[in-house]
Amino acid sequence: MTPELFAPAERGTDAPVLQVKDLRVAYASRRKNVRPVLAVDGVSFDLARGEILALVGESGCGKTSIAHAVMRLVETSGGSIEFRGQDITALSHRTMRPIRAGIQMVFQDPYESLDPRQTVFDLVAEPLDIHGRATDKGERRRVVLAALSAAGLHPAAEIARRHPHHLSGGQRQRVAIAAAMVLEPDVIVADEPASMLDVSLRAGILRLMLDLRDQRQVSCLFITHDLSLAWVVADRIAVVYLGRIVEIGPSADVIANPKHPYTKALVSVIPVPEAGAAADQIVLVGETPSARNVPSGCRFHPRCWRFEAMGRPESCGDLDPSLDVAAHAVACHFPLD
Repeated sequence: MTPELFAPAERGTDAPVLQVKDLRVAYASRRKNVRPVLAVDGVSFDLARGEILALVGESGCGKTSIAHAVMRLVETSGGSIEFRGQDITALSHRTMRPIRAGIQMVFQDPYESLDPRQTVFDLVAEPLDIHGRATDKGERRRVVLAALSAAGLHPAAEIARRHPHHLSGGQRQRVAIAAAMVLEPDVIVADEPASMLDVSLRAGILRLMLDLRDQRQVSCLFITHDLSLAWVVADRIAVVYLGRIVEIGPSADVIANPKHPYTKALVSVIPVPEAGAAADQIVLVGETPSARNVPSGCRFHPRCWRFEAMGRPESCGDLDPSLDVAAHAVACHFPLD
């Protein structure tokens, strides 16, 4: 079944606005003879215009490192990132500056991402000043107030005079979204944009993200640990485990017919208002392995409930499965039917 709260958009047929190929991000240790942390290990995906792609997985799986790499906030160790057909992976900071206007980020914590010394007007106007947009004073004010209104902040002129500490958490996140959208970017990278908010405020933020997609054809890379949240907001879901995408496909297909044992376990613990639903939950044993010592073969096999049920097949421990090429793709030697 498909959630009734939000409806997915049709996936565009034009060239992807963002393409990530074999992306790798490693963090070196300051100590000698210590392996680097391979936070992202061969991740590939594309993002169509007007599409929301959710990256889902446990804390520490590499989701935020992928987002930061796309934003060029961390250096990559391999692979490529193409934005509007241009490889931006190795561009200098100076060359990247005009390109950054097209890729904006909304951070997780609206209490930390906004400068408390600035007014809301100055916070939203700052990207315009950095990129030399709307230099006329009247035009600058019009653009800022329009961005605040589009973000659901009314009356915009009154909100613009306030400081962040005068706003609620939901209002602060809307200000952050307004600041990201004021440059009219093609891509928004949203890193857990609703996780710091009360449940009562989350639906409003998610609805705003969908309105931006529908009205402005903005693409969104949506980072979340909550599979049920991805289900209701994303057009496609990419499930990330230990630095790699293990399953990717249309949201409804991934939820209704998970092919990877890890995805199946995540889906099984989505809360449902049905008696006896808890009996079907798959509880994974053990902790996620360290990204410094990735297991041989399939990186999920030490925690895989199906690996044990099938008698511990040698291929799972010896061969590293690749993500197959399909609309609903999976990296598993024995995918679920």
